[in-house]
Amino acid sequence: MLRLHYNLEKVSMGLVAGIILAASVGGIVEIAPLFTIDETVELPDDLRPHTPLELAGREIYMREGCYACHSQMVRSLADELDRYGPYSLASESAYDHPMLWGSKRTGPDIARLGEKYSDDWHVAHLINPRSVVPASIMPSYPWLNRPLDTDILSDAMATLARLGVPYDDAMIEAAQADAAAQSRPDSDDVDGFLERYGERPALRAFDGDPDRLTEMDAVVAYLQSLGTLTNAPYEIMTVEATDDP
Repeated sequence: MLRLHYNLEKVSMGLVAGIILAASVGGIVEIAPLFTIDETVELPDDLRPHTPLELAGREIYMREGCYACHSQMVRSLADELDRYGPYSLASESAYDHPMLWGSKRTGPDIARLGEKYSDDWHVAHLINPRSVVPASIMPSYPWLNRPLDTDILSDAMATLARLGVPYDDAMIEAAQADAAAQSRPDSDDVDGFLERYGERPALRAFDGDPDRLTEMDAVVAYLQSLGTLTNAPYEIMTVEATDDP
């Protein structure tokens, strides 16, 4: 085998062909399962898509590079289950484009972060992380208090709808109004928001000021949604705990 490899190294084109073949086999092994993903990953009945405000927060989360330090994938290891909660399911990320599972943990995993802390805690943490976590090395994001640009929300939702996210025409058309309504519980648009998204999404002034719509509203709304889009992981953990001898 070593002699074959040694001889192959003498023929440059043969070596290139061998590299291409090896890379192709590895790629096929990784890609092939994706062609059957519709049959192997069953969507939970209660899985909901992100609201326009949460979706805007997700885009800001990616824009600021938060995914580089925080994974969103709880592994099925005892210590992770004890710290973070139920392990992550592929079906939870069915509506995420791109998915943000990751493996880098400079900061903690946030897959189950939703409603773990108050909105005030998140606002303080984003403005000055060391005000609530003295040992934190996370950067500060004071500029998130600026107004939220909602002009591209409808286009973003229309694109996601083409990728299979269940946004209908009414949701897409009302994206800007719904983003504002979710952070203004006393506004006239709340009834429309509830009609389109139901009562499960949080409805409140996330940055503490209902008179303005900010990037802080969007980011906190997104963070508070993590782990709350479906109850499937918690139900599975309950069944597994019941089945254990």
